[in-house]
Amino acid sequence: MKNMKVMALVSGLLLAACGNDAAVPAAEVVEIDKSAITAGKPASQFDGTVTKIGSPFSISYKIIGTPVVGSPVTIELRVTSLFATGRAEISYSIPDDSSMVLHDAQPQTVAEEFVELESWVDQRVTVVPMREGRIYLNVAASAPTNDGRTMTMMAVPIQVGEGSRVLEEQGELSTDEDGEAIRVLTND
Repeated sequence: MKNMKVMALVSGLLLAACGNDAAVPAAEVVEIDKSAITAGKPASQFDGTVTKIGSPFSISYKIIGTPVVGSPVTIELRVTSLFATGRAEISYSIPDDSSMVLHDAQPQTVAEEFVELESWVDQRVTVVPMREGRIYLNVAASAPTNDGRTMTMMAVPIQVGEGSRVLEEQGELSTDEDGEAIRVLTND
């Protein structure tokens, strides 16, 4: 039905452009229900995604299960190559060794191949939280280029238990000789 209306509109415009005085039907405004478009679209299964302009990779993550101190927790990662197919290295690091460790069977670096029709790879990394609070797992994806290596890195936040989520200020707030606010860190 819509195709017939479009065809009638196009043929009327063509006749008018050729000099024919035939009446041109008025254009019909059709409202599109946007919820109908997004209704069939699956919701993202990942908790967070990092993509920066010019970045070679996009990294998405999902924490599987509830992180508990001393128990392994799995993080599902999807690393998407934004430039080309080829080989890439995905590496994991923990900025604070007292907060978490990689599981014994978890390699620190994994080499992956992006195939022609799939520009992403899925990885699972297992870590063992050692304390409550917000802890981070650094994930880096890198690939060789003509000029060296290109890399994308992100920190995956993991909330363990009911630990503090409030930013704790360190040191003492003071002012310098120019009157600017500074924070003086102490040994305490």
